[in-house]
Amino acid sequence: MGNVQSPPNNDPRYVSATRAFTQKELEDLRSLFINLANQSQSNGKYISPSVFQSYFGLHGPLGERMFDLVTQERKDQRLTFEDLVDAKATYEKGTKDEIEEFIFRLLDVSGDNFVGRSDLETVMIAIFNDILCIKGSEDRSCSHQDIFNIFLNAANFSKHDEGGTEETMSFEDFRSWCTHLPSVRKLLGSLLLSPDSGRPGYQIPKLLTSKAIDSNIILLRKEYAWHIGGALSHQDLEDWNLLYHSSLNGLSFNTFLGNISNHAGPTVLIIKDKEGYIYGGYASQPWERHADFYGDLKCFLFQLNPVASIFRPTGANNNLQWCAINFSSEDIPNGIGFGGRVNHLGLFISANFDQGHTFSCTTFGSPCLSKTNRILPEVIECWGVTQDATQDKNDAVKGTILERFKEDRNMLKMLMFMMTT
Repeated sequence: MGNVQSPPNNDPRYVSATRAFTQKELEDLRSLFINLANQSQSNGKYISPSVFQSYFGLHGPLGERMFDLVTQERKDQRLTFEDLVDAKATYEKGTKDEIEEFIFRLLDVSGDNFVGRSDLETVMIAIFNDILCIKGSEDRSCSHQDIFNIFLNAANFSKHDEGGTEETMSFEDFRSWCTHLPSVRKLLGSLLLSPDSGRPGYQIPKLLTSKAIDSNIILLRKEYAWHIGGALSHQDLEDWNLLYHSSLNGLSFNTFLGNISNHAGPTVLIIKDKEGYIYGGYASQPWERHADFYGDLKCFLFQLNPVASIFRPTGANNNLQWCAINFSSEDIPNGIGFGGRVNHLGLFISANFDQGHTFSCTTFGSPCLSKTNRILPEVIECWGVTQDATQDKNDAVKGTILERFKEDRNMLKMLMFMMTT
């Protein structure tokens, strides 16, 4: 089969690339190549662009750019077995820097050695239209272009295209963009995985609501859920149930607490304020009465509109989640929130649900999430994250074993003490 049967052993790049794989992985790659090469009607010698793009689900400029990178930009429209091994060794088995350098080059869909806003827009259009198959915005008040823009607004362009008018992105700009958009980073880092392998970054939680609810009043559209889900594990990306919506249940803290009381898992809190900004937080722990901060490092803050960003814990402090109910002290403000410090949280909604605040905070490295520090909520909604039942069961079993082990160890200590006295 041409290149498949007689690899160029004198090519140091190819020889080095093969060392990144087990023998079984190389055999699987060989089988994949043979299959796609036969479909390409090349007598098993190479894979054509159309077959490559069809198999990996990559079309248009993004698919063309990926094919160029995998074929080392030879422009001969022929992807050899050595090309496939070389590309996957770098893109999937390489160091973090090597993988991110490959993705950064992939973003240059125009092939002009610069990554500008137009390149990113082309990539985001491909992600939503061709890969995630979200063809249009679910909210009639927001155009599809607006959705693209919230992801582009998270990018910084600190360089200038010499001889051009467009500002461009540096490698550090790209890394920062990926930090704020983990869903984008996950997806762009898995494009050469097998389409049936459950590729990271492709999962969109199923949003479950009552059939009687008008979908146009829901803040959490699919694009937003995909964005938030980028910071979560696969087991948290199954079903998200709408537990509370202020337009239906009223802006009431008591109703909010009542509606979520039967949900034991994590929740996604989303706020739209009267400035039109949309943002919120992921609460890994139930909303329960505390006199101080609580929670764990799974909590995070996020922005949805007019810019999409994720802000994970920095480790600066443990002021993660806040839920104070019916306290009379001014030092314990009643309400819910995330991060920062008392009376100066990264995000806080008062117990009246009629006002709140957002400040930059070191807990999440987040900025003020709205136009101003003061929040006047217009819509508040909360979603319950349904975690994988199998995972929960395994965790429960582990917890039981640990507790049993602790009890047995204490009993053993007591027996040893009695034997020595």
